[in-house]
Amino acid sequence: MGVLAVPAGVRAILLDVEGTTTPIAFVKETLFPYVRDNVGTYLRAHWEEEECQRDVGLLRKQAQEDAGLEGAVPIPVESGNGDEELERVIQAVVDNVLWQMALDRKSTALKQLQGHIWRAAYTTGQVKGEVFEDVVPAIRKWREAGMKVYIYSSGSVEAQKLLFGYSTEGDILELFDGHFDTKIGPKVESESYRRIAASIGCATNNILFLTDVPREANAAEEADTHVAVVIRPGNAGLTDDEKSYYSLISSFTELFLPSST
Repeated sequence: MGVLAVPAGVRAILLDVEGTTTPIAFVKETLFPYVRDNVGTYLRAHWEEEECQRDVGLLRKQAQEDAGLEGAVPIPVESGNGDEELERVIQAVVDNVLWQMALDRKSTALKQLQGHIWRAAYTTGQVKGEVFEDVVPAIRKWREAGMKVYIYSSGSVEAQKLLFGYSTEGDILELFDGHFDTKIGPKVESESYRRIAASIGCATNNILFLTDVPREANAAEEADTHVAVVIRPGNAGLTDDEKSYYSLISSFTELFLPSST
C-alpha cells in the first residue's frame, strides 16, 4: 500500500460505508445489538403511530411469505381484545425480528423497522455514527479539488443519512453529493454502477469506487469503473491473488489527487 494516484479523468468518488468509511464493528457491535435490545420497547412506545403500523404490516406480509421456512415466526393480526392480546402481537413481532436478524436476513420489512429504531436512537443521542478519523479530512480535500463524493451502501439511504448526520464528527451530510442504496441495484452487479453513473451524469470511467469487498470491486470494474479496495481493522482478509490484483489503500489519505484533476 502507500500513495495511490487517482486515475486521470475521475470526477466522482463513490464510497461504500461498512468497512470503508465506518468500522464493521460499529454495525455489528452497536447498531444490530441496539435493535435486538430495544425492538420491544420501541414497538410499545410507537405502536399507535401510522409509521409503526406500516412497518408491522410489512413484517406480517413477510412472515406470511416465510411461513414454510424452518423456525419462521408468524405475526397474528391484532383482534382488539385488550392489553394482553396487544402484548401477544408485539411479542410475536419481536420474535420475528430476532429470528430474521439471527439469519442475517436483508428483507425490506426488517430493514425498514431497523432504520426507524436507529433513527430514534440517533436523534435522542443514544447512538452516534462512527467514521474513521481519516474520512472527513480526506473528503474535504477531494471536494476542494473539485471532486463529487457519493455514498453507495447496502444500508438504506435513510440509514446512511442518519449515520453521517449524527456522527462522531457531527453532521457531515454536507460532504456528500448524493446517496445510493440497493434500490438502484445490487452492489455485486455491474449494471448498478452504470445506473449510478447515468444518475450522476458522467461516464463509468469518471468514477472511482472505494470498497472493502472484492466482489463489489469486480462488478464495478466490469462496468469500466475505477476501483480501489480498502483495508481496515476488522475487515475480511483478502487472498494473495486479490492483494496483487487490486489497488489497495488502508486510509483515504493515501489517495493522491494529481493537479490535473
